[in-house]
Amino acid sequence: MSHETILASGQRVIATEVDALQQLSDALGDVFVEAVQQVVACEGRVILAGVGKSGHVARKISATLASTGTPSLYIHPTEASHGDLGMVTRGDIVIALSRSGETKELDDLITYTRRFSIPLIGMTAVETSALGKASDICLAVPDAPEACNETRAPTTSTTLMIVLGDALAVAVLEQRGFTGSDFKIFHPGGKLGAMLRTAGDLMHSGEELPVVKTGTMMSEALEVMADKGFGCLAVVEPEGELIGMVTDGDIRRLVAKGRMAMVIDEGMTRNPVTIEAGTLASAALALMNDKRITQLIITDAKRPVGVVHMHDFLKAGVA
Repeated sequence: MSHETILASGQRVIATEVDALQQLSDALGDVFVEAVQQVVACEGRVILAGVGKSGHVARKISATLASTGTPSLYIHPTEASHGDLGMVTRGDIVIALSRSGETKELDDLITYTRRFSIPLIGMTAVETSALGKASDICLAVPDAPEACNETRAPTTSTTLMIVLGDALAVAVLEQRGFTGSDFKIFHPGGKLGAMLRTAGDLMHSGEELPVVKTGTMMSEALEVMADKGFGCLAVVEPEGELIGMVTDGDIRRLVAKGRMAMVIDEGMTRNPVTIEAGTLASAALALMNDKRITQLIITDAKRPVGVVHMHDFLKAGVA
């Protein structure tokens, strides 16, 4: 197979699925709104179910919902028929996935939801199918051609379902006002968890904070800077408000000019760049890179409460 043929094959698949996604977007309407409202109002869990490739998609949708503040779990329809139906309770919602809507393994789960008045949202390409007819809400995906026409292997259909699931999850989290701070609770590990930490999580405070008052002699201030080891000093007014900052770079410039016999006020940078403790670590790091600085003073009501160094971001895995 030639280079051009391989590229053409890949591009055809992508074009097929892009076209189907546009159809999905164009068809989104009141039923989608109703489904989002139903999930937002759910007092229990959102149960996802599907078989084969639809099952893999259902697992992904469930994981996305759970990680964005909506309690959710996946149940395999076959296991449901052998006891796991007991995991579905009143107050829950079931979302069942099947392209054809005629997946026999879903029958017992569908019957169970009808018997106990548990809301059922179907995701299928055939609204007139058994799943479509049984559903309280039917989220229909376009009955678009699979990218592999010869075998009809699930390709386009699974893409449509996973994207519709993403749309549902994001719309739900936005309706609930779910924020980055909330998201952080469910993602404490890995690079994502690190990026969702705040400057307050990384800062050094209390006795570690390098701070002196205005009028402090430079020699005394340097002792504090050396003792704290952050390469900077916060300079505060008698009332405790931050007025300036001194860094190692400032000291080197003053030494070069022979200007060390003076008070700290004469060598500080007034109105330094500061952040609040609730600032995301990723945003704080971006600010440091933009300003080309290696330390940030963290303030609360104009008073310094902590300091964070570039090394802290490196240790936390943010940088």
